[in-house]
Amino acid sequence: MELSEIRAKIDAVDDQLLDLFLERMELSEAVAAYKNEHKLPILNRTREREILAKVTEKAGDKERYAYHLYSTLFELARSRQAELISAPTKVAQRVKAALASNSEVFPQTGMVACQGVEGANSQVACDRLLPRGNIVYVKSFGAVVSAVESGLCKFGVLPIENSSNGSVRAVYQLLQEHDLSVVRSTRLCIRHELLALPGTRLEDITEIYSHEQAIGQCSKFLGGLKDVKVVPCGNTAAAAKLVAESGNPHAAAISSHPCAALYGLECVNGSIQDSDNNYTRFICVTKDPVIYAGANKISLIIALDNKPGALYEVLSKLAALDIDMTKLESCPVAGSDFEFVFFLELEASVKDPSVLAMLEEMERSCAQFHFLGGYAEV
Repeated sequence: MELSEIRAKIDAVDDQLLDLFLERMELSEAVAAYKNEHKLPILNRTREREILAKVTEKAGDKERYAYHLYSTLFELARSRQAELISAPTKVAQRVKAALASNSEVFPQTGMVACQGVEGANSQVACDRLLPRGNIVYVKSFGAVVSAVESGLCKFGVLPIENSSNGSVRAVYQLLQEHDLSVVRSTRLCIRHELLALPGTRLEDITEIYSHEQAIGQCSKFLGGLKDVKVVPCGNTAAAAKLVAESGNPHAAAISSHPCAALYGLECVNGSIQDSDNNYTRFICVTKDPVIYAGANKISLIIALDNKPGALYEVLSKLAALDIDMTKLESCPVAGSDFEFVFFLELEASVKDPSVLAMLEEMERSCAQFHFLGGYAEV
């Protein structure tokens, strides 16, 4: 048989498949109407298992492919049913409240909590996110959260990940423990320099101060030094301030170029970071959920039942709607043995009804589900 003949037969089969698929989806809509009327859950795992067992038995040596085909069909049907089911969910209520805030444009002003001191990267992120914001400096990430929760500040800015040194786990832990809403994010290109008192040479330095993330981002440079003590501190700007105020000619700080002028220091070495492609991502959080205009990213925290295929079920929901997942990271649950939650970031808008329906279905099927927010990155 010629290739053209084979393709013609495939086209004919595809036409039949499409007609049958559309008929199946219409029947799924009828099932959704029945479930809606009788208050039944969307997921019927027993029936799905029965169908999969029958299909794989009939498929012979192609059972693996038949299994995945029908699993995808089930996911598509559930996604469509989720759009039609009117059972209330927390995520729908949260999104509705966030959209009802009538906050179309992200503000340029407001009280914003920031960990560190003047010159910190978090301060630069604050200025980018709220150009005319009134910054309140606090000592820790936890204090940022407290300032937002107490109402002292409307906004809080926190670093969440670095392209060279990974996620800021302390911030992820805070997001697990506190009910905050992510309303904006931004990325900063980070440049680290070794700063010291004027006249200090590299060979004079016996101790270096900086934030642990910056220390990790300069590990190659630090690994090449001998008899130098590396001391973690609150942040890079605080390290520069500490060195300046100490008057110690043997101390140095890993900090930014603006901090040199800000605290009267000199650059001893301006090329100390492991990678020139070094970015830190910051999020802006609020106490109450708000979704501003242009929001096209979604962040979630989920926990899954400990069973085979649990994560695949979640990912298949995204694939069914062609949603791009830009981050998936597991984090241990504090105080538990071998239990994890997952942080997900999606390129999608909650204003899309199919996306909101998908989130509702995820909430119904996940052991834990926390909608962190819908937002834009600047």
